[in-house]
Amino acid sequence: MNWISNVVPKLSSFLNRREVPENLWVKCPETGQMVFHKDLEANLHVVPGSGFHMRMEPAARLRSVFDGGKWYDIALPAVPVDPLKFRDEKRYVDRLKDARAKTGAQDAVKVGYGKLEGLPVTVAVQDFGFMGGSLGMAAGEAIVTGLETAASRGTPFIMFASSGGARMQEGILSLMQMPRTTCAIQELREAKRPYIVVLTNPTTGGVTASYAMLGDIQIAEPGALIGFAGPRVIEQTIREKLPEGFQRAEYLRDHGMIDLVVHRHEMRATLARLCRLLMRAPAPAPLADQPKAPPATPSEDAASGEAPALPAPAPKSAAPTSA
Repeated sequence: MNWISNVVPKLSSFLNRREVPENLWVKCPETGQMVFHKDLEANLHVVPGSGFHMRMEPAARLRSVFDGGKWYDIALPAVPVDPLKFRDEKRYVDRLKDARAKTGAQDAVKVGYGKLEGLPVTVAVQDFGFMGGSLGMAAGEAIVTGLETAASRGTPFIMFASSGGARMQEGILSLMQMPRTTCAIQELREAKRPYIVVLTNPTTGGVTASYAMLGDIQIAEPGALIGFAGPRVIEQTIREKLPEGFQRAEYLRDHGMIDLVVHRHEMRATLARLCRLLMRAPAPAPLADQPKAPPATPSEDAASGEAPALPAPAPKSAAPTSA
């Protein structure tokens, strides 16, 4: 009796245990369709049935853009942590720790340098999963560094924007990133290099009021929410019902605010075509004529496709002072 009462419950518990990851299936927000996560990843995070564009992590986005899924990380400058000692329901430093543990990233923007159909490009990706992709000092420094890298290396700069706006925990220091990034874009223009923006879902707030709407070419993914204030806030302010699809990518394209709405499956080819056009670069050679890619170096991370980080552009030398 003792043996049965001791062993049987343990055996039953072992047999009933389910080792199933929580994210094995992903639910489409529009239709409720359940998609196996591996199928979703293979389809560039686009739901097969509805065509809904799910969010992509920065590493997955960079892999989808660069040749062979390989790129060099751009080293980003360090910034002060919690300069205002901000606290609401919890301390800002604790929110940063949680976001870094969740995403494995230091902040909301990742910058990479590599080749797109053989043409060198610099790409920045904003991660909505990191505190809503909010624009703080670290994100501002990353974007400015990416723009300076593109200018110094003579490449196009492609910005994948996704954000809820400025980071309130950094106050005016966050808002200052709007003019800083605008000035860096002007430097890229003076270097005569193209700036292409891809607006993903959602892109709102101060990001839309600055670098996200200053591209030479403005592209959006299907169904992306793009605007400064949200539609509910606008309706409450003007006390009128907004048009169907207001602030969605297709509505903005039809009303001249953006240039193109491009499906994610066609994004890489579209970006490559635009970069060649704006850089006046020749079309890539046919596959049969292209040289074989060199073998990967041992320092490359096969799992993520990342290569060792490139240093950030050297700071501009100060003007000599008179004796």
